[in-house]
Amino acid sequence: MAFDPKTDDLSDEADFEEQQTQVVISPVVDVAQNNMRIDKFLATALTGFSRNQIIRLIESDGVKRAGTDAFVEEPDYRVKTGESFLIIPPDAVPAEPEAEDIPLDILYEDKDILVVNKPAGMVVHPGAGNYTGTLVNALLFHCKDSLSGIGGVKRPGIVHRIDKNTSGILVVAKNDRAHVRLSEQFSKHTIERIYQAFVWGYVQEKTGLISGNIGRSALNRQKMAIVKTGGKSAVTHYERMEAYGTLASHVQCILETGRTHQIRVHLSSVGHSLIGDEVYGVVPKQAPAYLRFFPRQALHAGFLAFLHPATNKRMAFEVPLPQDLAELKAFLEKSVASKE
Repeated sequence: MAFDPKTDDLSDEADFEEQQTQVVISPVVDVAQNNMRIDKFLATALTGFSRNQIIRLIESDGVKRAGTDAFVEEPDYRVKTGESFLIIPPDAVPAEPEAEDIPLDILYEDKDILVVNKPAGMVVHPGAGNYTGTLVNALLFHCKDSLSGIGGVKRPGIVHRIDKNTSGILVVAKNDRAHVRLSEQFSKHTIERIYQAFVWGYVQEKTGLISGNIGRSALNRQKMAIVKTGGKSAVTHYERMEAYGTLASHVQCILETGRTHQIRVHLSSVGHSLIGDEVYGVVPKQAPAYLRFFPRQALHAGFLAFLHPATNKRMAFEVPLPQDLAELKAFLEKSVASKE
């Protein structure tokens, strides 16, 4: 998986990709950018890299002039028209997560599984830039030694994931048998998952389906995209629950598959990106400031159902919108009412 300096977890559901260092290629310096400092140029030209991160990469021999073997040695190097650069992120350093006493919103727990309502802002498992404060750190404290080891030392018990800034329900395996049986359900697409999303624009169709293979974007390796070749098949069913004029819509999404950023990519591909999505969002010019600067993607994994890995009994869990999305919904409703 590509290095993600913004610490947004480029993973979703059961779609685990092999982690590897990937070189990022910068755009070519144009005439207007000639003689700009390289740290400023790269921070401006590349999505997801801050200027401080670029400086640290330069200092650790992580930036090279394309077409040469020469590393950029100083962050005040002045770029030249026609140049481009290779950004070579360091390999992730494996780290065994430590138990942390972090409160969990536990919906259900027995000797085999734990079902938790993850808040927005919490990363599921440790990774680049997020080695503490994750769901795994909290689970290690709560469950002690009773977590499945199949996920490896960095993600014990983790069967599926949702993005850092997506809220909602996750099931965790507390032993290897439970992990295997839950993973089988994800791979066979028998898990029931329903998300609540607030998107830009009026969604005309009451119900619909979006499909298309999802893989890494050829233009920006930090993003996912619908690709013509390669990638993994992805299918999202949706239903318009409410429309707020032409400004926004409340959409319910049912996942047939679980790919990296699936809902965010699919909805964006049909012109209805998520409110608050800094990566895939396109903000309308007329959007009020409250919506324009909403601090996270308006996406909530509100329903999850599966067969219990030990009893084979159907288990279903549902949680309401968290406070921030409930307030967003109320704002949209008020905006429509004020125009009637």
